[in-house]
Amino acid sequence: MRIVLVSAVALIDIDGRVLLAQRPEAKSLAGLWEFPGGKVEAGETPEAALIRELQEELGIDTWASCLAPLTFASHNYPDFHLLMPLFACRRWHGIPHGREGQTIAWVKPQDLRKYPMPPADLPLIPILRDWL
Repeated sequence: MRIVLVSAVALIDIDGRVLLAQRPEAKSLAGLWEFPGGKVEAGETPEAALIRELQEELGIDTWASCLAPLTFASHNYPDFHLLMPLFACRRWHGIPHGREGQTIAWVKPQDLRKYPMPPADLPLIPILRDWL
């Protein structure tokens, strides 16, 4: 089974809320909510992938020094195995907005379970909630 490396981030605002993005209709797992991020390309570090993805998807800039490793997900999907490091980030430049038409929401940690998420993201919720 092939392993897919995806890097994700919990953007945390000054009020302690976490940003979630809803997967667009054209993508797999459409309509589910997830932590922003994306696939790590060949020769790219997870941090570099996040910096690139945050610019592409949300129109914000951050730096590797602002990405704190928090935990990771390891999940079997039918046709691949997902390995996803989750970073925490409290500093960025710009106002996050869905540049690819995705809806975003700032969510209090205790309300994360109210948003339907992909199976790989679900085990990250209690870790993030306890950490915040």
